[in-house]
Amino acid sequence: MTGFLVRRLGQSAIVVLGVTIITFVLTRLLPGGVARAILGSRASPIEIAQFNHDNGLDLPGWQQYFYYLVQLIHGNLGFSYRLNESVGGLLQDHLPKTIILLGISTLLALAIAVPLGMMQAVRRNKLEDYFFTSLSFALYSMPPFWLALILIIFFSANLNILPPVGPQGAISTYLDPAQISALVLPVAALALVTIALFSRYMRSSMLDNLVQDYVRTARAKGVSTSGVLYRHVLRNALIPIVTLLGLSLPGIFSGALITEAIFNYPGMGLLFWDSAQTRDYPVLLGVTVVVAVATVVGNLLADVFYAVVDPRVRIAA
Repeated sequence: MTGFLVRRLGQSAIVVLGVTIITFVLTRLLPGGVARAILGSRASPIEIAQFNHDNGLDLPGWQQYFYYLVQLIHGNLGFSYRLNESVGGLLQDHLPKTIILLGISTLLALAIAVPLGMMQAVRRNKLEDYFFTSLSFALYSMPPFWLALILIIFFSANLNILPPVGPQGAISTYLDPAQISALVLPVAALALVTIALFSRYMRSSMLDNLVQDYVRTARAKGVSTSGVLYRHVLRNALIPIVTLLGLSLPGIFSGALITEAIFNYPGMGLLFWDSAQTRDYPVLLGVTVVVAVATVVGNLLADVFYAVVDPRVRIAA
């Protein structure tokens, strides 16, 4: 198990290093260079030369990358000249709000999708299975922005029971009833698509395990149906879900970016959206690095949980 973790940590470090190289190269491919992109098209050649000198952009490429890597290691993700604030400070303010949104929606999706997939597998080819399968296909095929707009039109414009914007202000105010009600629609927009995805995988995994030999053996020994499902089948059926959860982080975040923009939710997705419109490249690259690191960490945790759930991985390791 220790060797398995060491190998995965080494692979994760290489992936993160590769992401830093790609982001560094992308900044150097900006039209007119980094200085022109940040200072604007009206900046004089003297101002651009001074900016390049102050930020080490007139050094050789390998020295610039080394300096960039050292800054990342020390937590310096750059400075937003448009917002006049460090990228680290901006992420410190916006990232916890995105974590709350993603955390609640993902936990809610798992809490609903796992039992829903189990029920569909047990009631295979019955009316309930057909109904939830059709509903899952419909939700999964919907773009996140389209689903968010439908929720706003139905619950805010027509019924007027939920606000059309996400909670505003500090996180400490999120427990207020008004803030909680404002969080319902953004969470629902993310959770519904995730439920459709996870429930389909859970149903397929349950069906694959229900025909295995160990299930027939357990039933032959007199184990009840609920005992077979919860003590034997569930643990093995969760293995693909654990892997899928780690691999779904980029997709979940991309959905959060669009959802935050539509609901004006002040998280990292909205920050990325606004920065893309204003060409705030340091913020864009800082968010890209953070999301890449989060994706790598998510995949690493998925592999660790996979080894915990499936003893065969520990034996192979």
